[in-house]
Amino acid sequence: MAAHRKLRARSLSGNTARTAATLALAGAATATVFDGTGHAEPRLTTAQVKNKVDRLYREAEAATEKYNDAHEKASAAQHRLNTLRDETARRQTRLDTARGALGSFAAAQYRDGAIAPSWQLALSSSPDRYLDGAAYAERAGDRQARQVTRVRAQLREIEQLRGAARVEAKSVRSRQVELKRQKDTVTAKLKQARQLLDRLTPPERAEVTTGTAAAPARATRSGTGGRSAPTPAVPARASTGRATAHTGRATAPNSRASAAVAYAYRKLGSPYVWGATGPNAFDCSGLIQAAYRSAGISLPRTTYAQINAGRRVSRSQLQPGDLVFFYSGVSHVGIYVGNGRMIHAPNPSAPVRVAPIDQMPFAGATRVA
Repeated sequence: MAAHRKLRARSLSGNTARTAATLALAGAATATVFDGTGHAEPRLTTAQVKNKVDRLYREAEAATEKYNDAHEKASAAQHRLNTLRDETARRQTRLDTARGALGSFAAAQYRDGAIAPSWQLALSSSPDRYLDGAAYAERAGDRQARQVTRVRAQLREIEQLRGAARVEAKSVRSRQVELKRQKDTVTAKLKQARQLLDRLTPPERAEVTTGTAAAPARATRSGTGGRSAPTPAVPARASTGRATAHTGRATAPNSRASAAVAYAYRKLGSPYVWGATGPNAFDCSGLIQAAYRSAGISLPRTTYAQINAGRRVSRSQLQPGDLVFFYSGVSHVGIYVGNGRMIHAPNPSAPVRVAPIDQMPFAGATRVA
């Protein structure tokens, strides 16, 4: 009986232990659930999302301009490398031809050089003809010596070209690394912005992307005015562009500025795509470059270069066609169309549109036409 009671006690103890373990696990799971709920990220207000998205778009745009700059430099370096390689190949072909000619001359000289010149003269049936031939051979020898000198010079030039090509190839690789780094930065910033926007309801998202959230108008980059009524992003061509185009559009000072402004108006509603220069999608500096390209003026690719492409003008002197720049890093640009407004490519959530120039920190203006 004692043994039986002892065994039963152990059995009861095991059940108790299992029960306690089960309760402990359930408690831990419950605690985890409550803990997860307690530490969940609080829901941001529309204004907070807008501020974060605007910041991410500004950072992405700054990286986009750096990407554009790196792309231009990488393309230029690749062009120089291709030119060096082509020139090296041409020089090598000429060198091979010269070497072939020297080889033929050397072989003939070897074949004819078994008898000393004095014996050739003594044994010749026509000494006068021999002397004429010897004089020709001497002149040919002089030509051979000059050709050897040219071949040596060609060899040095080819080696210099190959050295320059190696340096340029290293530059291309370096530019490509920078290109990838900036591309990764842009992609990451835009992905974060999309994730923030995806948390919003469609009306909230429209409020953020049209620049009507309850935040200072100067802080937005994607809006049509900051204080205006909400406007859907896609119909910007009709609601913000064409109305401005036909009511109160200022006159450009010359034909080229007028052509650039007209091009920008035609592109209202086109999507923003970073790195794009048209004709169907643009980033901010790509739109400006395309607009003036249509007017016969070649502009640099990036905002940093575009601001120095013409004559600086003050804000009070702005005329339609002037380029207007924003932020301390000069990372955004639009084309001024008069009445305190511009056409620009804002960001991936907003198409090319008309916007007031006072909605962003003004950095300067340039007149290129």
